[in-house]
Amino acid sequence: MNIVIVGDGKMGFALAQNLSKEGHDIMIVDSNPNALRNASNLLDVGCIPGNGISSEVLMEAGVNAADLLIAVTSKDEINIICCLIARKLGARHTIARVRDPQYAQNLSILREDLGLSMQVNPELEAATEISRIIRFPSAQKVEFFARGKVEVVEIRLSGDSPLKGQALRNFKAKGMKVLICAVQRGEEVVIPDGDFVLQAGDIISITASPKDITAFFKATGLMLQRKIRSVMIVGGGRTSYYLTRLLLDADIQVKIIEMNRDRCKELADAFPKAMIIYGDGSDRETLHEENIDDTDAFAALTGLDEENVVISMYALMRKVGKVITKVNHIGFSEVLEKTGIDCVITPHLISTHQIVRYVRAMQNSLGSHVESLTRMVNGQVEALEFRVRDTFRGLNIPLRDVHLKKNLLIASIIRNGRLIYPHGNDAIHAGDSVIVVTTIAGLEELNDILA
Repeated sequence: MNIVIVGDGKMGFALAQNLSKEGHDIMIVDSNPNALRNASNLLDVGCIPGNGISSEVLMEAGVNAADLLIAVTSKDEINIICCLIARKLGARHTIARVRDPQYAQNLSILREDLGLSMQVNPELEAATEISRIIRFPSAQKVEFFARGKVEVVEIRLSGDSPLKGQALRNFKAKGMKVLICAVQRGEEVVIPDGDFVLQAGDIISITASPKDITAFFKATGLMLQRKIRSVMIVGGGRTSYYLTRLLLDADIQVKIIEMNRDRCKELADAFPKAMIIYGDGSDRETLHEENIDDTDAFAALTGLDEENVVISMYALMRKVGKVITKVNHIGFSEVLEKTGIDCVITPHLISTHQIVRYVRAMQNSLGSHVESLTRMVNGQVEALEFRVRDTFRGLNIPLRDVHLKKNLLIASIIRNGRLIYPHGNDAIHAGDSVIVVTTIAGLEELNDILA
């Protein structure tokens, strides 16, 4: 597809990188020549210098023939206007990044009038992911498929984990209705078979229904004995705003430490049930005065990566049950893992993956069969949901007789709303939904899984 991206910041670059890898023709528009030079040198994309709300610049970028325009500049107003102009010029679909809570709340009313196909809010998506993780404190990431019927939960095995030394086939033997579909061990990512033995330090991705995931966590002792009832947040930005709203709705106590007095006043007015503290959350004395040792979970959500990392390390040292760290620059993830920080949230990447899923859905309408997609294990593994059509060459054949590509696993089958954990005797039928987990990028239809 022909895609125009307006804005070459962290999110624009990540989008161009992901979408160009999938074979789309990408044109980037930005007023910063240095950013464009960097993108042109590193990616297989075209670049146009100029203002994204200029119709002349957009026409030069080919927006009149674009299947999709994505506006991700730093200003919500420019993104909205850019999408409005693009639709008038002929773009088939438009996506705008809108981050301000007031805009985000009211834009849905005007979305059709503005011609917006989709709006993304990195901070809201980050807050939503953090709230999911707080539900499963042992998890690093939680994703949903098949309208919530299937969850994929990512966890790291500790040195005293009861799963350490277990072969995966033992879980089936014990009647546990879960599937471990991917394992990261060091820098290697494996799609495991039944003989695979888990080790301490492995990052494993587990797929099952929400009910069976909960039962598995309880049976294996991975679920913390005490439910999270209080969260301390350092930094009162947009992510904290959205997260506070979600946590208060779930009857979780929230304490925010924020350095800006005016922002404290805004948060106190918006959330009278939360405790808003005017102070420096990077100061150890402040954290102790606010009883960091008594909080169930801790989220470092300031605008500075370095500050978030340091205060998260201190929270870990104080044995806080769950520590979540916001990091905008992702080049040092392996370094963070060695510090013990393993629950890292990167807002722009979450929204990038959301847009990639939307693009896959657009392709679905143009002949691709991918219903939804998510990336796991630092983007090294894809989990895809396919709707099975009668053109699938493995239709009605027992799975033990279907020859699949290597590094690929059929994680689950959803049939008439019922979740099936596939065995060798099961077969895929027309009308099913199938979730495939793989390290192979770019699968577009179910026949692509066949060897």
